[in-house]
Amino acid sequence: MNQIARSHLIMFLFALSFLVPSLEASEGDADPIYKTCLEDCEISGCVGEMCFQHCKFSSDGKPIDGPWYLQEPLYQKWKQWDCRSDCRYHCMIAREEQRWKLGGKPIKYHGKWPFQRVYAIQEPAAVAFSAISLAIQFHGWLSFFILLNYKLPLRPDKKTYYEYTGLFHIYAILAMNFWFWSAVCHTRDVELTEKLDYSSAVALVGFSFILTILRTFDVRDEASRVMVAAPLIAFVMTHILYLNFYKLDYGLNTKVCMAMGVANLLIWGVWAGITSHPSRWKVWLFNVGGTIALLLEIYDFPPYKGFIDAHALWHAANIPLAYICWSFVRDDAVFRTSTLLNKTK
Repeated sequence: MNQIARSHLIMFLFALSFLVPSLEASEGDADPIYKTCLEDCEISGCVGEMCFQHCKFSSDGKPIDGPWYLQEPLYQKWKQWDCRSDCRYHCMIAREEQRWKLGGKPIKYHGKWPFQRVYAIQEPAAVAFSAISLAIQFHGWLSFFILLNYKLPLRPDKKTYYEYTGLFHIYAILAMNFWFWSAVCHTRDVELTEKLDYSSAVALVGFSFILTILRTFDVRDEASRVMVAAPLIAFVMTHILYLNFYKLDYGLNTKVCMAMGVANLLIWGVWAGITSHPSRWKVWLFNVGGTIALLLEIYDFPPYKGFIDAHALWHAANIPLAYICWSFVRDDAVFRTSTLLNKTK
């Protein structure tokens, strides 16, 4: 095993060491002042001088007292901020302000850091970074499509010479789908948006793993591709079904995605170390950035000013990574097309 492979193996084992099961209770849930505020709010519908008129309604939407028109307008119901969620949010913010004045550090409530809402958006920084990543993915896919169909020569049957065209089109669709649902989930985190976000994430990472194996090992035969992809697709689909119909396990999903992500970096790193590809330096650059992004997912810290935490920075790190990725894919398409054309002469 050469030095490059050993270094990537060490990185792989280092990351896996963080994936051992752990139990992390939210300190804020047990805070007596927060619990008292929550109990009072669910009875009175108020936190301090702020009151929520929809707290006058039961969980099934039926009025406890007062006429029907006091209910929250239909056009605002998309937020799904019911009495309990509003009480939790404002009690959390009030308690964190008290803790800050006493010199305390932010703590988690119900498994999440205390974020400041902006126009009913739970995590505005993560939403903004997800939207930018979605735009970068669309731009990368569009430039890839234009390159293959309008700038590079085509086969006599009008198909591209690049053997991985279809696979990267699928990758683009999955990537844009993931960043869309990521933005939606961080806008309002409910069970449905969480399921769509987690399912989209594991689908993207799983397909990226398949694509990594097919490209780095230069698997071009259709039968061989099916043999490689079938068990991985079965695993990913089983995991998605588990998340959606058995248990929405954030910890497990993170471990599955991270394990495949580390394997992706390891395989691409070894490939870049032994190939003579003219754009292999972009793979190295992507690997360095990907490792940093991976560490941001592992190293969790509270949001700065209530807006930007490690996960939000992970979203931000994926913006240049997406650009580098599509830049390499375009270079690879040019390189492979040139190689195949030279062989036919």
